[in-house]
Amino acid sequence: MLIHNSLITLLDIIFYLILARVIISWLPIDRYNPIIQFIYSITEPILAPIRSIVNRSSIGGGMMFDFSPIIAWLLIEYLVKPLVHTFIRF
Repeated sequence: MLIHNSLITLLDIIFYLILARVIISWLPIDRYNPIIQFIYSITEPILAPIRSIVNRSSIGGGMMFDFSPIIAWLLIEYLVKPLVHTFIRF
């Protein structure tokens, strides 16, 4: 039960860090702030592979809007969390 709750909490934290990154991207904030760099260092390993796949697809090539946070949210909520609920029950 402890592992299950810890993983769900970690996924929730990642979810909110991605949300914070999206909000930060809209604001004129110093990107060299240590807190901002921490958020980027945690979220970039998640978003970069998704962004790469989207950019290589016929739909995502040349888009001005980055859909990778939305796709990451969907993957976390509808793929990863259900897998954690299904397979980690102790």
